[in-house]
Amino acid sequence: MTDSSKNSTVNTLRHWYSFRLKLIFEGILIGLITGLVVVLFRIALERIEENTIGLNSFLEDRIWLYPVFFIGLILIGLLIGLIIKKEPMVRGSGIPQIEGLLLKKFDMSWWKVILGKIIGGILALGSGLSLGREGPSIQIGAAVGLGFSRVFRRIRIEESFLVSSGASAGLAAAFNAPLAGVMFALEEIHKRFSPLILLSAVPAAIAADIVSEKIFKIDPIFSFIDMEVLPLNNYIYLIILGCFLGIFGAVFNISLLKYKELYIGRKWIPAYVRPVIPLILAGVFIIFYPQVLGGGIGLIRSLTTNSFSLNIIIVLLLVKFGFTIISYGSGAPGGIFLPVLAIGALSGKLIISVIQQFSNIDPAYINNFIILAMAGYFAAVVKAPITGIVLLTEMSGSFQHFLPLSLVVFIAYVISGLMGTQPIYESLMERSLKNNEYRGFIGDQKVKVVIEIPIHIDSKIENKRIKEINWPDDCLLIGIKRAGHEHIPKGNTFIYPGDVLIIISNEDKANTVQDLLAEITGIDEIEVHYQYEFSIRRFFRKIKRIFRSGRKDQ
Repeated sequence: MTDSSKNSTVNTLRHWYSFRLKLIFEGILIGLITGLVVVLFRIALERIEENTIGLNSFLEDRIWLYPVFFIGLILIGLLIGLIIKKEPMVRGSGIPQIEGLLLKKFDMSWWKVILGKIIGGILALGSGLSLGREGPSIQIGAAVGLGFSRVFRRIRIEESFLVSSGASAGLAAAFNAPLAGVMFALEEIHKRFSPLILLSAVPAAIAADIVSEKIFKIDPIFSFIDMEVLPLNNYIYLIILGCFLGIFGAVFNISLLKYKELYIGRKWIPAYVRPVIPLILAGVFIIFYPQVLGGGIGLIRSLTTNSFSLNIIIVLLLVKFGFTIISYGSGAPGGIFLPVLAIGALSGKLIISVIQQFSNIDPAYINNFIILAMAGYFAAVVKAPITGIVLLTEMSGSFQHFLPLSLVVFIAYVISGLMGTQPIYESLMERSLKNNEYRGFIGDQKVKVVIEIPIHIDSKIENKRIKEINWPDDCLLIGIKRAGHEHIPKGNTFIYPGDVLIIISNEDKANTVQDLLAEITGIDEIEVHYQYEFSIRRFFRKIKRIFRSGRKDQ
């Protein structure tokens, strides 16, 4: 069978309807591989971060080592910058890159990303930058899924699902939170709920969690158990907390985007030099203020176990906020997921400390405000409220706090939206597209792709006949999923909310078609599924050619 026939319309459609069961088994395998890689990455970071924090006491009696110490940080910053220059896709958390990859706006070398993210992440996070390991873990998992697809080259319309399953497994292994990993893939990466995403993401997340928790015996980074249930008469304080988190979350998003634009506007600062700036700052904090170093795991734990004065909390909050902006804005490999949770925890501590000045609220509920604020601030920044709720519910190990948790998250999410801010990862992806930061995707006209469009209530084409819609020239509507059944579309067929349109196009036209369909339908959550095919016969032919060429050389 020739390549053109393998990627023909008939072959593409046949495999589109037959790969569901494979997603489960492939998801398990990707989850196991991702879990292994992410856990080793996590262990290495924990060992290095412990030594970094201990540098404070080591340098106290060795002042003469300070110049050597800062020179070392500068060299590490230059090395991180060199890694970013060689492979720009390892910059930042990697989540905007994953979203761009799934939209086929970017292309990615999976093995370069895995190596660059691990090495760059260890250097950046191990040096104390205010970055988290969850973003790199998610991108590493996505790269594992992509590598699985590209290496084996089986019949693959489902590559985007394998990338998503790797991403969910990465978050599950980073936090020991499989449900949050699945929800993140649905809510943030794909921005829609799909049974096909669940088929691959759920087994992948569970498999990764098994590797982390059962095989390596790694405990969750947080374990908020035995919390008192907040009485209803204290819910008025939760409204105050949610409003503060919504406003402060919007300020974070605006500040981060402005700071990144500030970096780009300074052409005299080469991109590979930018990580040096936060690393020098990290050196200062290692000596004078080690509490703000790293993602903030130790800081959050200390907030739940120790008492701090109001002035100390304000200083910690402002320093952590600014250091996170500077660290992430430099492009160093690392995420904002964990620092955002730390800033949220500090915000909760601040609000409850102020409330205690004017009321006699029971001190037993202080940790409630810290934990609820973590989820609320995450929702305000990332705009993924369900993921925030599920993540903190898994960490608390109880549904007793579901009501106050949902209330704070909902208020913070709404207030942040009213201030006009967009989801931070989506904003970062759009900025990367605008500045042409990453290598674009180039399609093949011989390869067919399947495009899925879920019809929403507010869609521009709801309740219209198919013949009434001006469809793009380079696509064909081939099916409509409705109430669990698939219908053959005709000119007089109406399109209703809840329908899923199945459209086929050429790979090289997919980006253009996708943009046109988004404009016509008013829907941005469009899935494009790219086919790859693996042939055993073709594989052995390649092996034979390798051996033949080797004999000829001899």
